[in-house]
Amino acid sequence: MQLNGYKPKIVAFCCNWCSYAGADLAGSSRFTYPDNVKIIRVPCSCRVDPVFILRAFGGGADGVMICGCHPGDCHYTSGNYHTRRRMKLLFSMLDYLGIEKERMKLIWISASEGEKFASAATDFMNTVARLGENRRLGDLRCKSKTEQN
Repeated sequence: MQLNGYKPKIVAFCCNWCSYAGADLAGSSRFTYPDNVKIIRVPCSCRVDPVFILRAFGGGADGVMICGCHPGDCHYTSGNYHTRRRMKLLFSMLDYLGIEKERMKLIWISASEGEKFASAATDFMNTVARLGENRRLGDLRCKSKTEQN
């Protein structure tokens, strides 16, 4: 989805064991999802530090997805439970910073759910596109001279 030529930048942190495999299945099964979703593979969703998310927003991301294994299915036993607690705190911090909570999404996707990944990425991109460009944490050093004007 594009609004007036604007195409949001989405960063998706995907756990190696489930979500990344789900995204790979989406691609190999030819389920379409936006090409502006940039995937970063992490060993487990609990390895996504809140600072990574703030840096993604500061670097120009308009939305951030964290994708992990379903609760109870984590390959590191309880990693996604840590993720859920940590992200709940991060959501309140983003609210304090004035960033809309809709700009971030936490979702559980297994390796066999390629269609779910494609659908979630598309829905999230459409939501972020309606919100518009993230100007709250955007760092001008990350933009070209023409974008700054």
